[in-house]
Amino acid sequence: MSAPTLPIESPAALVANPSGYAIEFDNVSIAFDEKVVLDRISFRLPHGETKAVFGVAGSGKSTLLKLAIGLLRPDSGRIYVLGEEITHMSEQELFELRRRVGIVFQESALFDSLKVYENVAFRLMQEGISSAEIERRVREALRFVELERTYDMYPSELSGGMRRRVAIARAIITEPEVLLYDSPTGGLDPVTSNTIVELIVKQRDVYKTSALMVTHRLQDAFTMATHYFDKATNKMVALPKGQHCEVPLSFLILRDGKVIFDGDAHQLATSRDEYIREYIS
Repeated sequence: MSAPTLPIESPAALVANPSGYAIEFDNVSIAFDEKVVLDRISFRLPHGETKAVFGVAGSGKSTLLKLAIGLLRPDSGRIYVLGEEITHMSEQELFELRRRVGIVFQESALFDSLKVYENVAFRLMQEGISSAEIERRVREALRFVELERTYDMYPSELSGGMRRRVAIARAIITEPEVLLYDSPTGGLDPVTSNTIVELIVKQRDVYKTSALMVTHRLQDAFTMATHYFDKATNKMVALPKGQHCEVPLSFLILRDGKVIFDGDAHQLATSRDEYIREYIS
């Protein structure tokens, strides 16, 4: 993948959202070729919280993420990100807002022709930050994901799990106010998946960044709900029974383009809805 040319920044004419959530979908619908993908869905992601989004293939999970960053426009309804209505923003206005959002794609989406350092530093280079400051922040981000030794390597020299960790470093280097994860453990073996989940928990508990995570692995979200990152040991450890995470985690389940569940782990585990019980089993 070659590095794209980013658009020139411009002041954004933004519309304030008085509710002030990190992300809010208000009665949002979108269809492709007359096939309804999302049908009047509404949900809120409060600041500092994490929401895991589930659903079978084709339920609209990835479409939801693309809407949340303005890569797609809804047919109806309103979308707010960091207090700004993005529904009718221009590309230049969206570019300004995207500087405050970090994204981790399922396939990492690293630039093959750039070294790890350049991949992680890419957004900072576009902002004219000094070389010394960029190097400091790149090394700090790579140290966070425990991959500082890959500084001068190319993506082709990394394993799939390592590329995913570099993608996380690239997403957090700008200190985003919201993180979007698109199936961060997709295609990885269980051991590597656990490493990625541990990094997500570390990011959540250290920086308390608002996050929307699309995933097909319920196990990942349940692990996040029952574990926390211990700074003393630099490890993810299980919470004592009955104790909840300091950073709230909620679950959103989509079915046939609609939200059929939006609640916490306990509410999900005790749901009496037959479809949900079958889904989580």
